[in-house]
Amino acid sequence: MICRLCPRGCGADRSLSPGFCGLGETMRIARIAPHYWEEPPVSGTRGTGAVFFSGCTLRCAYCQNGDISHRNAGRDFSVRELSDSLKRLTDLGVHTISFITATPFIPQLLSALELWRPPVPLVWNSSGYEAVPSLRMLEGVIDVYLPDLKHYSARMGQLCAKAPDYFEAASAAVQEMCRQTGTPVYSPDGIMLRGTLIRHLILPGLTGESMRLLTWVRDTLPSGTPVSLMRQYIPCNNVDIPGLTRRVTDREYERVRAHMAALELPGFLQEPDSADRDFVPVFNQPESFV
Repeated sequence: MICRLCPRGCGADRSLSPGFCGLGETMRIARIAPHYWEEPPVSGTRGTGAVFFSGCTLRCAYCQNGDISHRNAGRDFSVRELSDSLKRLTDLGVHTISFITATPFIPQLLSALELWRPPVPLVWNSSGYEAVPSLRMLEGVIDVYLPDLKHYSARMGQLCAKAPDYFEAASAAVQEMCRQTGTPVYSPDGIMLRGTLIRHLILPGLTGESMRLLTWVRDTLPSGTPVSLMRQYIPCNNVDIPGLTRRVTDREYERVRAHMAALELPGFLQEPDSADRDFVPVFNQPESFV
């Protein structure tokens, strides 16, 4: 398979050697288990069935999941094994199923869903750094998109994620997600059945970038598109970029939150106690897999 699934377009034949993501053709997964710490319309009270795929198309210096995104910790899974795991997750009563950083394995995931599709909303949880043709492979399959919208400037995209084209790619991807899902639809108990929910992580010293991204959301995406404004940043992955070795201050958070309110964007706000390593899931251990 000559891989062009992500904006890197590395063209690797992953049946012979890894692509930019460091992955071959066999699915690699670091955790399959209920997860309770996503946004309320995704986790509800019973959690989302979270499938954390190993690898990533970005190289975020500060990634809190560096063991799986940078170092590809995890276990190999066949299409049948993933399908069977999805059944076990669903039997636990989760509200949704979330596929997290699954971009390098879109064809394999689609094959697993052909074997058995869970009868709950399917969530695509990603960095936002997606190729529109790949997203169109998911049309009619994915019910809810949960993309990050990380960096506005090419300089910050390169410095933080090794992707100077981050905003160019992510802005096109998010618009495609909104086109596919339309206006958000919720169940009576508040679970998102269809729609796109944008996540933005505030970074220390970069409130200007946050405000530009939120303004873009207001000016570009359909009215009513919810935003999750995240305050959970903690220095992880041995990040050594000046300015990113500390947490977000109350003043920085209040500045971005006030801007979101002024824009009248609907959505969710994280409390200060979300910035804690205790919220990082346990990966690649016996208890990590249902």
